[in-house]
Amino acid sequence: MHVTLPLDDPDYPSLLRRTPDAPRALHVDGAIDALWHPSIAIVGSRNATPGGFDNARQFARAFARAGWCVVSGMALGIDTAAHLGALDEGGATVAVLGTAIDVAYPRRNAGLMRRIAASGAVVSEYPPGTKAHPGRFPARNRIVAALSLGTLVVEAAHESGALITARLAGDAGREVFALPGSIHNPMSRGCHRLLRDGATLVESPGEIIAALAPIALAYADDLRGRLHAPNCAVAALQHASPSMDANTQRLWEALGHDPTPMEALVLRTGLTAAELVSMLLVMELEGRVVSEHGRYTRRDTHKAS
Repeated sequence: MHVTLPLDDPDYPSLLRRTPDAPRALHVDGAIDALWHPSIAIVGSRNATPGGFDNARQFARAFARAGWCVVSGMALGIDTAAHLGALDEGGATVAVLGTAIDVAYPRRNAGLMRRIAASGAVVSEYPPGTKAHPGRFPARNRIVAALSLGTLVVEAAHESGALITARLAGDAGREVFALPGSIHNPMSRGCHRLLRDGATLVESPGEIIAALAPIALAYADDLRGRLHAPNCAVAALQHASPSMDANTQRLWEALGHDPTPMEALVLRTGLTAAELVSMLLVMELEGRVVSEHGRYTRRDTHKAS
């Protein structure tokens, strides 16, 4: 589905709208809801090493399994690995283009672009027909950073677009993470520079998920407004409510009193991780659910009272 979202459209993603240089309009091919999921950006070199490519794909898989949307720029190398990792798990992924949404760049990623639009969204600030131009790719990096609660840099040269994205993320008050690498790998120098400048060193996806969980919970306030979730403290603590829609009821019944990982909830409910994370964030904000280390359990209402 191709749509254009003006800046004042209620479907325009709130995180992006808050930035001072938000696009006046956003062109979208795919699911608009993907732009509202809590997201992590994964960026890095087009000339990724095999190890860097594998790391980006593995991190993206873990994020998708935990219900996060993966945002990247659909370039070769690390960007491609990030999108593929999310798709491997049936998760949501968003590609921010430096061309129009009807122009695949690079051309070899045309098939990937169609897959992303089918399970997430392809977005651009440029109108249909806009071709590739070197100046447009650094500009799109601000959208990658703004749509995400945090940015992970996997591999990057000392001067690269990935470092621009990381800087923009930091300027916007977002978390920046970097993977350390070999001192002999030129593609590690950008990450090491970020680490010297204060980025968080990470070695596993769980570290990033844990760091961003409180921020995602705060963002759930916007999400709740979009989903028109009830805001009643009494109803929130009920074991079930007639006002629950069918999917929320199914999720509630799938939750136990023992911590349950996202993978188990996907199997029990038949819903995707992307669908579940939206409902879980709202339920956590309202006091029905407790989250710890990527596992979810019903809140003990007796202790709450």
